[in-house]
Amino acid sequence: MRPARAVTIKRATLNSGAIMGFKMGIVGLPNVGKSTLFNALTKTAAAQAANFPFCTIEPNVGEVGVPDARLDQLAEIAKSKQIIPTRMTFVDIAGLVKGASRGEGLGNQFLATIREVDAIAHVLRCFEDGNVTHVEGRVDPVSDAETIETELMLADIESIEKRMQGLVRKVRGGDKEAVQQERLLKDALAMLEDGKPARMVSVDEEDAKAWKMLQLLTSKPVLFVCNVGEDDASEGNEYSAQVAEMAASQGNAHVVISAQIEEEISQLELDEALMFLEEMGLSEAGLDRLIRAGYELLHLETYFTVGPKEARAWTIPQGTLAPQAAGVIHGDFERGFIRAETIAFPDFVELGGEQPAKEAGKMRSEGKTYLVKDGDVLHFLFNT
Repeated sequence: MRPARAVTIKRATLNSGAIMGFKMGIVGLPNVGKSTLFNALTKTAAAQAANFPFCTIEPNVGEVGVPDARLDQLAEIAKSKQIIPTRMTFVDIAGLVKGASRGEGLGNQFLATIREVDAIAHVLRCFEDGNVTHVEGRVDPVSDAETIETELMLADIESIEKRMQGLVRKVRGGDKEAVQQERLLKDALAMLEDGKPARMVSVDEEDAKAWKMLQLLTSKPVLFVCNVGEDDASEGNEYSAQVAEMAASQGNAHVVISAQIEEEISQLELDEALMFLEEMGLSEAGLDRLIRAGYELLHLETYFTVGPKEARAWTIPQGTLAPQAAGVIHGDFERGFIRAETIAFPDFVELGGEQPAKEAGKMRSEGKTYLVKDGDVLHFLFNT
């Protein structure tokens, strides 16, 4: 399918500020495998196709293309010269120690960085190894998770109390935004003082934007990453089972990964990596599961634009309307939106491309109220 029509003005560029991926912070206590996992991600990314190389933004920040077999299928059918996946940013956040909320270790740096991410991948040590010292002298992933959660909760409480003091004058003056902010901060504080993270607060849709602006540490969605030994990579172990139970009780997700295996895979050619995974009894790389779980965590989905020049994936939040989906490509597409020509992915593949799908009546013309679906192949028409 043709990509969205090019904007006629020369200054038009891709909307780099739109949601095309998301930023996930990798956190954990010292010696849990956090950096090993990040290193595996960076090496895997560096080995990707030249049209989307790994990008090191800072020493501890990198972007990696999100694997999606559908994109390869679309590109093959359309004979696209380039394949451009959507992207995900990983941030290897400074190791946390008990007392971080009071500035212990790299606490202040840790807390400042974590405010900037969309979600948290909390790496938990679920392996025994006498050669790798645990900061607390024992392997207890649930306790480790509680340590970090407690530090984040304490930091949130301190932050909320300071903010509420600064709002007093505006609230007395009847400032609507200040009144709303104070109400939300009080809800968060009550939850935190009850020993629960801020993400447990029920937020109305009308308050969603203001709530996000608070940037509370414990309001971030959490994905628990169980780092197990090689022998436990396919089935997990008693430690990962404990994490699974904890995650379920909190309404959070978890994945089981062997960071050691992922680092080994990252240094192999594709055929060798697939063979290695098969020998280990694994159907796919753990990093792929991590990325997919991250998408589900943030309720994201993917649509595609396809043509001879390129096949490209775009990330949007679930429930995005067609004009806003067009805006991910360029703001002019959203402002001048007329309609979206839409083909569902299964129809595009089964019928063999845009023209056959169109002839079979599978191309639809959708307007401004259309909710884009995961896997849609789209062509946007708009006024410049």
